[in-house]
Amino acid sequence: ILAHTTADGTPMNCFINRQLIYNLPESIFAEKGVMAIEHADFDGVERLAAVLGGDVVSTFDMPDKVTLGECDLIEQVMIGEDSVLRFAGCKSGQACSIVLRGSSTHVLEEAERSLHDALAILVSTVKEPRTVYGGGCTEITMAAAIDQVAATTPGKKALAMEAFARALRQIP
Repeated sequence: ILAHTTADGTPMNCFINRQLIYNLPESIFAEKGVMAIEHADFDGVERLAAVLGGDVVSTFDMPDKVTLGECDLIEQVMIGEDSVLRFAGCKSGQACSIVLRGSSTHVLEEAERSLHDALAILVSTVKEPRTVYGGGCTEITMAAAIDQVAATTPGKKALAMEAFARALRQIP
């Protein structure tokens, strides 16, 4: 079970539960102006608790020891035919959701693999910011250096250097 408050300090105004919320508790929540969300994704609740800065609790024996999460806005958003909840202005501010849509499961699986690869590259780049240029960069750099020296070299030696630089440009 996860609860959260608004940024302005208003007491708990949303209750998120992994299971069904029966009619009586739901009516009590409604009387108190608390939005009740039931059947929340098991893994999603753990991530949501981390992002909102709240605790996942199983009982209310000691409510004073429960840390309530915070966000500025909870809104219901339609994505295609599906309705999803969007939590904006989260306390940690270090999370986002990416919604993938496609015409078939094959397209979605390929998009997910591509996204995973892109995120892995991003993580690698952040961990190790140094880069090794590829795609013929070394050959082009060498050809440019040779052309620069060839411009100041007299005679047939300059022609040979220019030919070598041209050959280097053909490699990539």
